[in-house]
Amino acid sequence: MEDNKHIVYILKCKDSTLYTGYTNDLTNRLHMHECGKGAKYTRGRGPFSVEYIEKFSTKEEALKKEYAIKQLKRNEKQHLILSNKLEVGQNEYAKEL
Repeated sequence: MEDNKHIVYILKCKDSTLYTGYTNDLTNRLHMHECGKGAKYTRGRGPFSVEYIEKFSTKEEALKKEYAIKQLKRNEKQHLILSNKLEVGQNEYAKEL
């Protein structure tokens, strides 16, 4: 199994809400969200921008992080996103879908 294949991500929806998810194929998952076949929450809320990505070696680690992020308040999620953007260098991952 390839290292860092398990990904936790945060999307910003067109209504400015944040969605946190897990995948092992980010490109496909983002396509599913755009087509309305991703999570029920994101249906009709596109287009999306990827605000945060974190990669993990194991699914267990990724799911623990996803759960932890989902427990955060909105302002805490925004702080996590901002911290990551500064760390990565204005977030090389952020893109409009």
